[in-house]
Order: sequence, then C-alpha cells, then structure tokens
Amino acid sequence: MVDSNMNTIMIILIAALFSLGGITFIIGIVILAISAASQGVRDLADQVTNLAQKGITDDVAGLVGNAATLIKGLDQLTKTRAGIGAFLTILGLLMMIGALIFALKTRPLF
Repeated sequence: MVDSNMNTIMIILIAALFSLGGITFIIGIVILAISAASQGVRDLADQVTNLAQKGITDDVAGLVGNAATLIKGLDQLTKTRAGIGAFLTILGLLMMIGALIFALKTRPLF
C-alpha cells in the first residue's frame, strides 16, 4: 500500500514539474515575441531621435541630453525584456528536461 502511494506521489511530482516547465517555457516565448514586436517602443525611439536632431539643429543642448538619456532608457528596457524572456525560456526547458530525466531514472517501487 505504501509503495503504490509513493509511485502516485512520484508521478504527480514529475507531472507537476513538467507542467510548470511547459508553462514557464510558453511565457518566455510570449515575452520574447512581444518584445520583438513592440511597435510602440520603436515609434517612441524614432520620435526621440527626431527630437534630438531638431535639438542639434536649433542648438538646444538640454534637449539633446534629455533625448539621449531617453534613448538609453528605451534600449535598456528592450534588453531587460528580452533577457527575462530568454531566462524564462531556458528555465522552462531545463525544468522539462529535468522532469523527463527524473521520470526515466526512477523505477517503480512495487
């Protein structure tokens, strides 16, 4: 009786680990897809670039400095979002691989 309960617990743990890995993997892929397709950030970067060029032609140093800071912030935002997506994707793959290895190495206890 104890052996079948342990087998059931092992199967539930392996299935839970694999499911969480799959969910994490899908969330990472979605984040990567959204960060690659974010048109709003691209539009904002284009407008800031135009603003910086206008500041240079009109000789407004403060405007150019603030526009450069905003461009750096947008670049960091894009890198951070892509990094989180890549991390979640790799973590999900590792969780699924770990669950499969664990399932293949465990033997029935009965």
